[in-house]
Amino acid sequence: MMETKDFVSGFVGFLLAALGALPLLSKMGVGPTWFALQGFPIQIAAYILAVAGFYLMINSVIEITNSNAVGWMSFMIAVGVMAVGILQVLFRFHIGPPQFELSFIKDTFYYVIFLVQGIFLMIAMFAMEL
Repeated sequence: MMETKDFVSGFVGFLLAALGALPLLSKMGVGPTWFALQGFPIQIAAYILAVAGFYLMINSVIEITNSNAVGWMSFMIAVGVMAVGILQVLFRFHIGPPQFELSFIKDTFYYVIFLVQGIFLMIAMFAMEL
């Protein structure tokens, strides 16, 4: 039976997937101009990555305890996404070496990460109940 945590996971996943898919579609020339999400400051993307990665990690542990094979893949993605987010947040607070900036990550990469993470959170909505 679906619980509130499942619906919250699905809703957060949908928001993250939309946050990633809409700008990607706009970059490909598909859709209206508002798909570009010009009002979204990319500077807060690292914070969103860190928090959403932690949330996916919690959902992954629930999936793993339910003996679901998707849980391990979700866990690996969550660790990677959370590491990228935390390193950039630490750099913004002047903690750690200059390599923590991860300057090679551009906005398109953020959108792809948001899309993948959103998809895995929507999968977790169902996988936590198997």
